[in-house]
Amino acid sequence: MKSRIDWKKVVGAILLVTLVLSVIYSIIKIINAPSEGMALDESTRVKSDYVLMLVQCLLGLIVMAVPSFIEKKWMISIPNYMYILYFVFLYCAIYLGEVRNFYFVIPHWDTILHAFSGAMLGALGFSLVSTLNGSKRLKLNLSPFFVSLFAFCFALAAGTIWEIYEYTFDGLLSLNMQKFALEDGTLLVGRDALADTMKDLVVDALSALIISIIGFFTIKKDRLAKD
Repeated sequence: MKSRIDWKKVVGAILLVTLVLSVIYSIIKIINAPSEGMALDESTRVKSDYVLMLVQCLLGLIVMAVPSFIEKKWMISIPNYMYILYFVFLYCAIYLGEVRNFYFVIPHWDTILHAFSGAMLGALGFSLVSTLNGSKRLKLNLSPFFVSLFAFCFALAAGTIWEIYEYTFDGLLSLNMQKFALEDGTLLVGRDALADTMKDLVVDALSALIISIIGFFTIKKDRLAKD
């Protein structure tokens, strides 16, 4: 009898190897890349671009372990499909987006990823509450509305934390992840400077809201069927 493929381990291994190789690549390029102002044209990546790449890849290696940490710390079972979705998101955001430059090559790549992450985190919120609802150690029985509300708030909070991360490293490393400046360094003013951040948060909220509404009616239907 053939053993079943553990896709969680396969996808996780691919992501791990990809990020490790990307860390090595970015370190080499930081040494060899031209400094800002010395690039031959606008498409040439400079040292600060590879510093951002290195930070993203190192962060990716750290956050890869977050689901496993949550499982061990709080004895919560996270479904394999959530692991796979999470690993795929990290691959698309860090390797394809940053290393392969999809953020600039593929139109609206950032918006697509925020929509995907909002939906994924909303689903993860449902998964966490469902696990707690079924736990014998906790006397918890939330209504479908509050489960949906938690899933929505969980996804939106995670999206906000990501924007805080971007803001922090923009300041520490003189980056432009929040798109507050044009490619030539011109600083945007007023609403234009906020546009990228607010668009990301709105997309996170809309995708999480859609998943929350779907989850609400799914849970309600399941409970009515049991009654």
